[in-house]
Amino acid sequence: MATVPFDIVHNQEQHRFETHIDGHCAYLAYADLGKQTLDFYRTFVPDTLRGLGIAAALTAQALDFAQREGYSVIPSCSYVDAYIKRHVTH
Repeated sequence: MATVPFDIVHNQEQHRFETHIDGHCAYLAYADLGKQTLDFYRTFVPDTLRGLGIAAALTAQALDFAQREGYSVIPSCSYVDAYIKRHVTH
C-alpha cells in the first residue's frame, strides 16, 4: 500500500474510511451488503480540503482493504467508479 500524507482510519462502526484535517472530516462511506460485497456509495471532502488528493487517498485505502479482505466492490459513488476506471491495478 502506498504511503499517503493523510492519517486515514477505517471506522468500522460507522462503515467509512475517514481522515480529520484542520477540524474537518473527509470520508468514504460504504454499506456491507453481505456475501463479501461492499457498496462504496459516497465520498465527501469539505470544500476547504478539495484538490489535495484526499478523495483519491480514501478510495485507494478502501479498495486496498476490500482486496486484502476478499470483498467485491460495487462503486455506487461516481468518484469511486471513475477512480476504478482510471486505476486498473485495483
